[in-house]
Amino acid sequence: MLVVAGLLVDAVVHWRFAPDMAFVEGGSIGGDTLFRIQAVAAALAAVLVAVWPRRWSYAIAFAVAAGAVGALLLYLWVDVGALGPLPNMHDPVWYAEKTWSLVGEGVAALAALSGMVLPDRTPAPERAERTPA
Repeated sequence: MLVVAGLLVDAVVHWRFAPDMAFVEGGSIGGDTLFRIQAVAAALAAVLVAVWPRRWSYAIAFAVAAGAVGALLLYLWVDVGALGPLPNMHDPVWYAEKTWSLVGEGVAALAALSGMVLPDRTPAPERAERTPA
């Protein structure tokens, strides 16, 4: 539940702020497009974990959430400029929505990591169905 909730918070914040990122300069991909891609990736990862809570779905969720945390912190602290097709997303200003996004991504990343490393708690009959013969 924590993975799904955190990723949904991330998705909503990125979707809502996508239009504000259209002004970002540099690169051939717009900042608004990047934010929409992140929103869709987070939503899809949340659905995967909700429907198929398996190690592989937790791994996907971890990659999406941890990548978002890394990008947020990198672009908060470092002005890396445009990187190939990526625009200069440097944003040193902190605001409430950025906090919501960071908390959602962080909770999702940590919960997904635990889902990847903790033993499978799927009931035995369902686990037997997934075991190859």
